[in-house]
Amino acid sequence: MAELIRIYEENPNPKDIKKVVEVLRKGGLVIYPTDTVYGLGCDITNTSALERIAQIKQVKLEKANFSFICEDLSNLSDYVKQIDTQTFKILKRNLPGPYTFILPGNSNLPNVFKKKKTVGIRVPDNNICRAIVRELGNPIVSTSIRDDDEVIEYTTDPELIHEKWDKLVDIVIDGGYGDNIPSTVIDLTNAEPEVMREGKGSIEII
Repeated sequence: MAELIRIYEENPNPKDIKKVVEVLRKGGLVIYPTDTVYGLGCDITNTSALERIAQIKQVKLEKANFSFICEDLSNLSDYVKQIDTQTFKILKRNLPGPYTFILPGNSNLPNVFKKKKTVGIRVPDNNICRAIVRELGNPIVSTSIRDDDEVIEYTTDPELIHEKWDKLVDIVIDGGYGDNIPSTVIDLTNAEPEVMREGKGSIEII
């Protein structure tokens, strides 16, 4: 049974953040708000938790396109190869924000992702998920939670999310109503930036 925890974005309660991080460190799965849709995530360093998410999403872990939620750009070099000044300027200008940037991965990627040449980086404009990453000390792997409804692609009400995911995850964070438009995905691994998915973030940035 998943615990539903109310956390306020304006001022996330440190005690609640610590509680979430303890669950993540033990291999738990957490649903949390971002600046776009609600996300499902786990500690990037915990293979069994990553496997649970892959199972839920019905994908092979090594082929899964999960993004990494980071607090800011300071730890970029932990998982990303050295990038040029132009690419860094695009990131600096638009993060935190509703974007997922595809960047070249380096050899420090967790074992399960070693074969992947690229990594999706997210720095959401949301204090809750960034506070979790800060307390955890490393990124969380993230994937959006889609809805089976043909009309509504993403559930925005945390109580309904809790109802649906109760037996699959360990914590659902109620951070208020979420958005129903995902992040804009931009590939920065080639000479020219390429929009892979148009979402909440403006594509005028490129």
